[in-house]
Amino acid sequence: MVAPEVLKRAIAAQREMALALFARLAEGSAGNPGIIRDTYGTGENFGHEVFAQAARAAGLDIQRDAAANTYASWVGLDRSRPRILMGSHLDSVAHGGNFDGAAGVVAGLVVIAALRELGLQPQCDVTVMGVRAEESVWFEVSYIGSRSALGTLPDGALENRRIDTERSLAEHIAACGGDPERLRRRERFLDPANIRAFLELHIEQAPSLVEAGYPVAICTGIPGNFRFPNAKVTGRHDHVGTPRRFRHDAAMASVAFAKALDEIWAEHEAADIPVAMTFGRFHTDATKHGLTTVAGAFHFSLDVRAYDTEVLAKIEARLPAIVDRIEAERRVEFDLGQRASSAVGLVDRDIVAGFTEAAARLGVRAMPLGSPASHDSAAFAAAGVPSAMLFVRNENGSHNPDERMEIEDFLDACAVMADWVAHNAT
Repeated sequence: MVAPEVLKRAIAAQREMALALFARLAEGSAGNPGIIRDTYGTGENFGHEVFAQAARAAGLDIQRDAAANTYASWVGLDRSRPRILMGSHLDSVAHGGNFDGAAGVVAGLVVIAALRELGLQPQCDVTVMGVRAEESVWFEVSYIGSRSALGTLPDGALENRRIDTERSLAEHIAACGGDPERLRRRERFLDPANIRAFLELHIEQAPSLVEAGYPVAICTGIPGNFRFPNAKVTGRHDHVGTPRRFRHDAAMASVAFAKALDEIWAEHEAADIPVAMTFGRFHTDATKHGLTTVAGAFHFSLDVRAYDTEVLAKIEARLPAIVDRIEAERRVEFDLGQRASSAVGLVDRDIVAGFTEAAARLGVRAMPLGSPASHDSAAFAAAGVPSAMLFVRNENGSHNPDERMEIEDFLDACAVMADWVAHNAT
């Protein structure tokens, strides 16, 4: 096998290539501030084209599937063997940062370039996947690209409408060169039985590595969730002077609901059970609200996530009693709307052990870290694909214009991934 110092030099030699790709992605994705690579829109399309151009220039085999995911393969000696997949998503939130998602795609290209320059030849295909539509904010569905490729896209998802264009997911996929009718038939491009592993590099999304002083982390798990993207509370619009006993106040009812959820979160935190609860949208009806009006309608979204399926189920089972109590107290009506969910992402322990050994061989300081966020790796794990993740130190969190990933930390993580690929593909 390749000596650790030789592998690290080969990875370091890809520094300028990686920097150029990140710069190109940022230049064409300006969001003023930050960047916008909108899901199944011009921004995401641009990201996939940059990826495809770089892969084509490197002589990799390019494919696209019915969901318009992009694949770039270093062809192996025996294409019947299960392939190794590396990659991440190329879309972003509005006014996000340049590294969330894209770092995983660039990392795959770096790993292949370094191993090829060392003269290695894989036995199986080694493929970089540029995944579509990981950011659920646009269509309010998780893991659209990866679940489409695996044939596990939820029923009805193709009818969801993008929050800004109000066009359906099916329409957007077709406009980007995909084939939504094949997705309706659950035709899958990726058979889990033919995937040796899915490896995803990603910036950390809270500054845990910064706090701990480590450049790299090896993921210990990805939270699952249940979500209510479009919940509504209906009461009655009244004059601001209406006494409390006469009110049907949708705003105060929503606040009471949020307080109850926060108390459940605190219970779990006190018991050292990691969960997270987020009201991403929380607002009155903009067409009717006002300074002197009691709110008769209130809208919110709820995301509850945990690393244990049973924990999620128990929290969700408490919601009906909370809703019933508040409805009676506040004389309002809750409609939580359509439910969405994603499974807990279990990382493959053998790959994690391999990453840990690789980091030690290479002298890369790495710590174990549970992901606070959802990732495409969870969709692959749920489909039975051995999956694992590496996180790169990022000072300012993600989903904002100030993501800050140092290229040296990124290359350290790439070296760990390259070591695993070299031991398992060649």
